[in-house]
Amino acid sequence: MTELQKTIAKDLLSIQAVFFRPDEPFTWASGIKSPVYCDNRLTLTAPPVRTDVEEGLAQLVRTHYPQAEVLMGTSTAGIAHAAIVGHLMGLPMGYVRSGAKDHGRQNQIEGKLEPGQKVVVVEDLISTGGSVIEVVNILREAGAEVLGIVSIFTYGMEKGLKRLSEAQVENHSLTNFDVIAEIAAQEDYIRSEDVARLIAFRNNPSDESWIKQ
Repeated sequence: MTELQKTIAKDLLSIQAVFFRPDEPFTWASGIKSPVYCDNRLTLTAPPVRTDVEEGLAQLVRTHYPQAEVLMGTSTAGIAHAAIVGHLMGLPMGYVRSGAKDHGRQNQIEGKLEPGQKVVVVEDLISTGGSVIEVVNILREAGAEVLGIVSIFTYGMEKGLKRLSEAQVENHSLTNFDVIAEIAAQEDYIRSEDVARLIAFRNNPSDESWIKQ
């Protein structure tokens, strides 16, 4: 666990951008019961946390993708982060729509992108990885060289890790589910015995046996 991972974990917990409720699970649209609620958009309305997040994302880009020429945010959650990090780094940014516009130039990629440019995708959250990989594929089809992804938080779900591997794209997150669960226990957001329940959920979200533990 790095200091950056710990700092971001504490930040996200403090503003309830990541909120654990193992005894009263949330229900996802899929019907799956979840002990965690995540809304990283809340970082945008908390300036001190926002500063940590954007400077942290810039650090990840500089460390892992020093050749980056363009940042591309995912729609919609990654757009603001790509814009702020692009400003901090003096890099151009754009974003990828979930679908092409039905008017004007019918763009799906917004912002100038030249074939062959080295791109880093900026995402707020990675769970199963489906949406961010779709963005990567759209950029590749447009001729971009996608160096990889930076994100605020990742669950580390097996399905997501497998999809990223199959797409041959790497992700670097500011923090992850395991770190946040550990910090949540240390900071008394949850009980220490709840950590194992949270990890059990992460390892197999469709198995609800963790609820009764």
